[in-house]
Formats: sequence, structure tokens, C-alpha cells
Amino acid sequence: MAHVVVLGAGLGGTLQAYELKENLGPEDQLTVISDKPYFQFTPSNPWAGVGWRKKEDITIDLAPVMARRGIEFLCDGARRLHPGENRIELQSGRSVEYDYLVIATGPELAFDEIEGFGPGQYTHSVCQVEHATVSGEQWEAFCANPGPIVVGAVQGASCFGPAYEYVMTLDTDLRRRKIRNQVPITFVTSEPYIGHLGLGGVGDTKGMLESIMRDRDIQWVTNARVDRFTADTVHFTEFDEDGQEKKAHELPFRYSMMLPAFRGIPALRGIEGLVNPRGFVITDEFQRNPTYPNIFAIGVCIAIAPPKPTPVPTGVPKTGFMIESMVTATAHNIPRLIRGQDPVEEPTWNALCLADFGDRGAAFLAMPQNPPRNVNWSSEGRWVHWGKLAFEWYFMRKIRNGVSEPFYEKFIMNRLKISKLKEAKGG
Repeated sequence: MAHVVVLGAGLGGTLQAYELKENLGPEDQLTVISDKPYFQFTPSNPWAGVGWRKKEDITIDLAPVMARRGIEFLCDGARRLHPGENRIELQSGRSVEYDYLVIATGPELAFDEIEGFGPGQYTHSVCQVEHATVSGEQWEAFCANPGPIVVGAVQGASCFGPAYEYVMTLDTDLRRRKIRNQVPITFVTSEPYIGHLGLGGVGDTKGMLESIMRDRDIQWVTNARVDRFTADTVHFTEFDEDGQEKKAHELPFRYSMMLPAFRGIPALRGIEGLVNPRGFVITDEFQRNPTYPNIFAIGVCIAIAPPKPTPVPTGVPKTGFMIESMVTATAHNIPRLIRGQDPVEEPTWNALCLADFGDRGAAFLAMPQNPPRNVNWSSEGRWVHWGKLAFEWYFMRKIRNGVSEPFYEKFIMNRLKISKLKEAKGG
């Protein structure tokens, strides 16, 4: 009998538990540890940030779902991982031992790295459902007394999609309220160009997103390093393509949301051989840590180097379908190790994303996510908005039912030739 522990119950951790349950033997024990009692559908947070969703609309209580699947669920935070002892020390004082561990914690949000940044300071956030709920409540107060808006992503940020979604959704909501003419909007980003997305662009995301932003009267500044926030102003420095300072800006706002840089959670940081200096987990092609071969990691918590340096530092996003490919590879590799075999499954890291703008949207498919790619496609239109709505309903239903990939999803992905696992070498 082996005891497998999944640390984290977000998009990756929850699906990881479901897929492991399907692949482990009946004698194996599976435990999920999460510092929150619920699953939150993070892709809907931009909607919550304008009041279009409530917390209860996009969260699911995990204990009963896990119990139905025969998975032990512990609602407790991780204080420290002790990989040499195969043990997780929890905030409650309890310790959990494991034979195999999957780290799926997501990141810590590094708001503290910039003065005046983040919830409780001078800006809003849609990174967590709790943040987005407060942003949505305060959005109503802003609309009663509108003024300039600044949205974007600071240096070191890696997940740029929600910033584009949120700025477009704000624009859509303001137009519906017929007060858009009272609100100048500026998009400030560390990306070297609009549509870079931390990926070097996908298809024509540069031209497509620039055109959409021009149509919506949204101004933008790229290659921006945010220096500090004050109560009503973002202070940032714009750089040229050679990384030289170009211009200092002081941009006033009445409402601002900028995405932060990420880092690994405190329970993992500083563990030599497990994480990089930023606290992200080091993994090989099988999602396994080279130093501690009984530890795997998936999702936003893993270390991925940017494909190319940028004038202002940017990270690499870990998108939903990409994370699902990590989940599937790990769900096959751990049972192989338990049986005394070597891991063989490698995730494709293909990225399929729908970015909703409140009325329309943009979609892209990158196979694999980082260039050079076999498929490099992007598109936009009203169909993306409806597709995102359908995806929200479908994914929440999967989580409630305790299923990672129903047969009809596998059938559709196979027909589209979008795979989660690489073909076996030599096959």
C-alpha cells in the first residue's frame, strides 16, 4: 500500500486527486490537503471583479465531493515541507507522512515587493475569489463616482490573461452603464508589446489585441516597471527595447487592478534541490523533482524559465489545459513508480485558452505552449464569450461530480488532435 498526498486543491490539485483515484490501486491511500475548504474557479474571477459573479457561484465545498470519491480531505495549511523525512508539517501542528507527494499549491502573491500595492493598500486584485469579491463590491462605489482606471501587470508577472480580461470587462460594464465616456482607461504592462502574454505572442495576439484596445479607446504603455503606488497614482518607469530607461510616469487613477509577480509558498522556499531561488518547484520532463524523486509538482508552483529575456522581467504563464496535461502525466507516472516501474509519460504543455471580454473575447491555441510550436493560432469574436460561459458551467460540473475528464471530453479532444501526453519515444 502506498500513501499519496496532493498538497493544494485548486484547478490542478483537485483534478490531480480525481485522476490519481482512477489510476491508483484499491489498497492505496489518497489524501488531499488544502488551506481552503472549497475549490474556486479562478477563470471566473474577472467577472466577480465587476459583480457579475458572487463567491458562492464559483466555489464548491470539497469535503463532500472528496468523501464520495473515497479521498481523505484535510482543510489545513502547510507550515513546512520536510522532504528528507517524507513529511508535511501543517499549521495546526499535525504532521502528515507520505510515500509520494504532488505539490499543487499555486503561488504566493508578491504584492509586498512594491510599495502601496495590493488589497489593503491602494489597488484591487482578481487573483483570488476573496479579492475579486471585494473588488466587485468596490466597483459599485467607483461607478457612482467614476474617474481614471489603470489595469495591467507589474514586473515579474507571468499570468497576463486575467489583466486583459479584466480591463475589457470593465470597459464592457462601463458602456452598459453608459458612463464609459467619463472613464479614461490605461493598460500598463511589463510585456514588451501588447499580446506578448509571457509567451512571445500566440498567432497574431499582438495585432488582434492592439486593434481591440484601439476600438475600445484603451491606452497602453508596455515595458513598464512599477516603482510604487500612492493613494491615487501609479509611479512607473518605461524602458526601451534595449532595457534603457525611457520615461518616468505618474499616472493618476481612481480605480486600479494590476497583477503581481508570483513566488513559491513559504512552506517550500529555501529547500535546496526542491525549489529555485524564487521558491518554484524544479521538475523534470515527467513532472518529478530530480533531487526528491517521490515528489512531483504541477501547475503555477513549478519553475519554468522564460523562452527569451525581455527588457522588463516577465514570467511564463501556466495555463489551464497546460496544467491538465501535467495532471494526466503525473497521474500515470506515480502508479508506475508504485509498481516498481520507471515514469514514461510526458505532458505536452499544449495551451488552449478562452479570454472573455464581457461581450466578445479572444481565444488562442499554442501546441506546445512555449515556442517553437507545431500549432500557433488565435481568433476573436462573440463565440468566445459564449464559449467561456459554457466552459465555466462544464468545469464546475466536473468538479461537483468528481470527474477529471469525461469520455466525451476525451472524444472531442481526440477529434481535434489536442493531446495531453506526448507520444512515447520511439512510438
